[in-house]
Amino acid sequence: MGMDFSTLRSLISRFCAGEENCVDTRTVYIGHKEPPPGAEAFIQQRFPDNRIVSSKYTFWNFVPKNMFEQFRRVANFYFLIIFLVQLIIDTPTSPITSGLPLFFVIIVTAIKQGYEDWLRHKADNAVNLCPVHVVQHGRVVRTQSRKLRVGDVVHVKQDETFPCDLILLSSSRDDGTCYVTTASLDGESSHKTYHAVQDTKAYKTEKEVACIHATIDCEQPQPDLYKFRGNINIYMGNEPVSRSLASQNLLLRGATLKNTEYIFGVAIYTGMESKMALNYQSKSQKRSAVEKSMNAYLVVYLCILISKAVINTVLKYVWQADPNKDEPWYNEKTETERQRHILIRAFTDFLAFMVLFNYIIPVSMYVTVEMQKFLGSYFIMWDDEMLDEELGERAVVNTSDLNEELGQVEYVFTDKTGTLTENNMEFIECCVDGTVYEPDAICNGQVMPGAADIDMIDTSPGPQARERAELFFRALCLCHTVQVKEEETVDGIKHGIHQGKSSSFYISSSPDEVALVEGMKRLGFTYLRLKDGQMEILNRDDEVERFELLEVLTFDSVRRRMSVIVRSSTGELYLFCKGADSSIFPRVISGKVEQVKARVEHNAVEGLRTLCVAYRPLSPEQYEQVCHLLTRAKLEFQDQDKLVAEAYDLIERDLILLGATAVEDRLQEKAADTIESLHKAGMKVWVLTGDKMETAAATCYASKLFRRSTQILELTTKRTEEQSLHDVLFELKRTVLRHYGTMPRDISSGLSSEYADYGLIIDGATLSAVMRPNQEDSNSGNYKEIFLEICRNCSAVLCCRMAPLQKAQIVKMIKTSKEHPITLAIGDGANDVSMILEAHVGIGIMGKEGRQAVRNSDYAIPKFKHLKKMLLVHGHYYYIRISELVQYFFYKNVCFIFPQFLYQFFCGFSQQPLYDTAYLTLYNISFTSLPILLYSLMEQHINMDILKKDPSLYRDIAKNSLLTWPIFIYWTVLGVYDAIVMFFGAYFLFDNTTFTSNGQLMTTNTQMMFGNWTFGTLVFTVLVFTVTFKLALDTHYWTWINHFVIWGSLVFFVVFSLLWGGIIWPFLNYQRMYYVFMQMLSSGPAWLSIILLITASLLPDVVKKVFWRALWPTTTERIQNADKLYKGQLSEFTPLEALQPPPKAGGQRRGSANQRNAANPRRSDTPNKKVMLTRWQRTTDYCTFTPFLRLSEGSRRSKLGNAYSRAGPETSV
Repeated sequence: MGMDFSTLRSLISRFCAGEENCVDTRTVYIGHKEPPPGAEAFIQQRFPDNRIVSSKYTFWNFVPKNMFEQFRRVANFYFLIIFLVQLIIDTPTSPITSGLPLFFVIIVTAIKQGYEDWLRHKADNAVNLCPVHVVQHGRVVRTQSRKLRVGDVVHVKQDETFPCDLILLSSSRDDGTCYVTTASLDGESSHKTYHAVQDTKAYKTEKEVACIHATIDCEQPQPDLYKFRGNINIYMGNEPVSRSLASQNLLLRGATLKNTEYIFGVAIYTGMESKMALNYQSKSQKRSAVEKSMNAYLVVYLCILISKAVINTVLKYVWQADPNKDEPWYNEKTETERQRHILIRAFTDFLAFMVLFNYIIPVSMYVTVEMQKFLGSYFIMWDDEMLDEELGERAVVNTSDLNEELGQVEYVFTDKTGTLTENNMEFIECCVDGTVYEPDAICNGQVMPGAADIDMIDTSPGPQARERAELFFRALCLCHTVQVKEEETVDGIKHGIHQGKSSSFYISSSPDEVALVEGMKRLGFTYLRLKDGQMEILNRDDEVERFELLEVLTFDSVRRRMSVIVRSSTGELYLFCKGADSSIFPRVISGKVEQVKARVEHNAVEGLRTLCVAYRPLSPEQYEQVCHLLTRAKLEFQDQDKLVAEAYDLIERDLILLGATAVEDRLQEKAADTIESLHKAGMKVWVLTGDKMETAAATCYASKLFRRSTQILELTTKRTEEQSLHDVLFELKRTVLRHYGTMPRDISSGLSSEYADYGLIIDGATLSAVMRPNQEDSNSGNYKEIFLEICRNCSAVLCCRMAPLQKAQIVKMIKTSKEHPITLAIGDGANDVSMILEAHVGIGIMGKEGRQAVRNSDYAIPKFKHLKKMLLVHGHYYYIRISELVQYFFYKNVCFIFPQFLYQFFCGFSQQPLYDTAYLTLYNISFTSLPILLYSLMEQHINMDILKKDPSLYRDIAKNSLLTWPIFIYWTVLGVYDAIVMFFGAYFLFDNTTFTSNGQLMTTNTQMMFGNWTFGTLVFTVLVFTVTFKLALDTHYWTWINHFVIWGSLVFFVVFSLLWGGIIWPFLNYQRMYYVFMQMLSSGPAWLSIILLITASLLPDVVKKVFWRALWPTTTERIQNADKLYKGQLSEFTPLEALQPPPKAGGQRRGSANQRNAANPRRSDTPNKKVMLTRWQRTTDYCTFTPFLRLSEGSRRSKLGNAYSRAGPETSV
């Protein structure tokens, strides 16, 4: 019985989850052919189809799933409850007042999310429906990608993308190889070589391939792109032939076939089981700091709402304690109501008050924020300054939910290659035994013109040196995996490497290799081709040399070198090896090591990528031994990688050093300017790269991440070998805290030269040790916290030799530190995807390493330089706009509902609404929604050019400064004050008959003209005008659209009120507002009261702003005042120090030194950074910017100009 249950369990498991989830390996039958009888048991496993699904919804589950997600939001769920309460019990307001706004929010959000998911469906269909070619019954049949199954034999042509993960069976090339680009997978745009199965590479046609009878046993799918193990069993006779399979046989979905006419491959992983799909990290929902603040404010207002309802409920029953007030003659209770328990009545009244005051929670704020983010994102995509004409690409917004987060970034984590640099390698020089060769500078041992500035170690090589140099050149022409792609014509004209040959260009898996081979071509040695196992070289004498390629010891990141074994035409055997200096020098037994090492270090400091080249002559006996080692290692299935690495280690020994090369990866345009601007904006920039320390450090100096005055602190493997990690960390901590311990952190993060500047360099191995919990020595403390403390006090950090996962760990470590700073990660390759997904904001560069970083990012930009405008301008604007939007929404809802609360004290807590139902419904939807939406899209509180020129303005909005609790309380208090003025102002004015008369003779009952709805309409009119004028006062950037929307919304309110009360509407059962608005406006005192109350409401805010700007202006407000003073003519300046507080006595000496240095400025001199170029309407003049901003700070003024000790030389205004 137990056996039966076991079998049943196995069958259920197979049916529900597929056999692959139950076993460690899978068996694939090529062409779905069963193995021969007796060979093995035929067990057909279940595999998914080739569908890729990135969409979130389907047609059937969209409504329930989307509704569930929307009602998970606190505000939406709250309004749903209120709406249901209004339907169930007798409440003072109609269910429409809550249902209509909620319905509007839900519908708009559903449309937006449905549209975004429709785009995902569209992208999925484009992939799933694309045509592929499958071999069936000896013919190539065209089908759809989604219909591919595991075991299908697929035919792929040149420049086509592999539709699933394939094992390469054969190719059009005789040697069974093919060339592939994997840019969409790992970011590498260069060509890689893959190999067909040895026993199937001869099958070239579809009929031959259809005859293959074989099975593949391989591991279950896993996300590692570079790891694959399996074997293929080929049935040719009685005994099957078994061959091992490795990653070099596996063609990955998303990669593209290059330089190969066609291939045949068998599908082994399909659909969401392909390695590309397994590497899709589901994007965790990123929430901005603003959204978190909104939710916190919402909780506060919810508490206020509940407290209001409780207070009114209690006071109602206190009021009704008097029997005469409990049941007035016009509202006697029914017998049922009298018999109802008091707790039930109290709870019902509590719910009724909750419904009456529920408008304090701004449900429409969420839909306004959604629209603001969605529409605002187009300003980034439309920005012509972020258009790259060379690529023809604009900035892309993949998610609009984080726009305002661009204005809150505190840490920027950037990749180096392809992000800070162009990823375009150029051969600069090579050094052979101390002699420096530069293309077009030294040729045939002669120094050519233009080589005067080269640091020559030996410029006159002798015959022996020349022979060594030619061996070096041949080594670089042979030791590579470069392929030559030939084309008949270029631009309609035949060209070639050599006369009579067709035009060619080099392609390789490494751009460095292409640069080296092209460099050798410029030095006289040209690599022609690899044909029939023969590598052909054209030497300086135009003679073709041929070398037989015997073995290739491929490059890997652990060895950090590669080698080839070749046989010359004279029969000599050579091992040529090239790699990183750290992996070559320990294996060298002879050669001019010191001279070459000195040149390598010199080039690394200059920011060049260096490689060392060595060789070893082999005897036939040694070669036989090498072949035996390699063959034995490659035939092993278990631990194959380890055995091959050991074999390589034994072979690559006893080398003779030839020399070294230097290749340059140039900095991107304006990369240094961008990093300097980010520093001035208060951001800390970290460079995370896989490159070597010296090269990365040189790039950091060139990009101004490190300055020459920066004191470099090293936390590297080399140092931790000399000292323990514990000692190094505590020593570095003492160093930085000795200086920064007594300083405020915001000062130490600045760039002032008055303070020491520290930069930290750490490598991947040391980082692993720091991140690993130390369990052996509990007294050593937490290394992670010490490391964080050091990093916080460094202006810049360089992390070199980083693995992709380590990049994400670094970002996560900073992101989750106790300050919880906002992080941004930017990169261009697939190796940067992990940190892009981990950071609060992820930005992809549209570089040469594919589009995976772009697809996984929140934003994508063409070049690194565009990051400056994205953060300093767009991010600044987005944050200013949405922070005003959030505060304004809460403010106007307090103004709206607090009079309703006060009104209950004058109506016996009877839950009588102060406003009409139409006003309650349309207040947030129509009357006050469009002006704030437009403000949040178009406001520019400071000119765009000023934000770009003065990055320090970014600091004014750092750390969510406009959504702090003091500012929130100020807006709330302002709303309460305005509500009190509106309510009691109208109350006291109505109480005086003199004000309420319209010029006619009044009797004592004239006051009856102004009843409940007239009073409420007057308060509502003042309310709408006050909150709209408040927004108008906060607007700095006026366009015709602002005028149209702001004044148009007021006109709409007036017109609507006239129509609503001036016409008898047939669909209404009762019309309590009939003629109320017109009667109110027919009274002169009503007009006067409206004007007085609006003025009284706005006056305190205006006075506060005037005095605050005069006494305690922020940097932003000083800029605004100066810009207004000179009518918007401020356009170019760098007032980094001009806007800082005046120096104290200690700083006077420094300032006077600056003055002495610039006592006699000339127009031709470069302006000091403390001087601004101001564009006047008539003339252009240099003047100090400080006096215009310091008028309120007691700066000394004269009739002609203003003196300020740190401002430098002055010119009279």
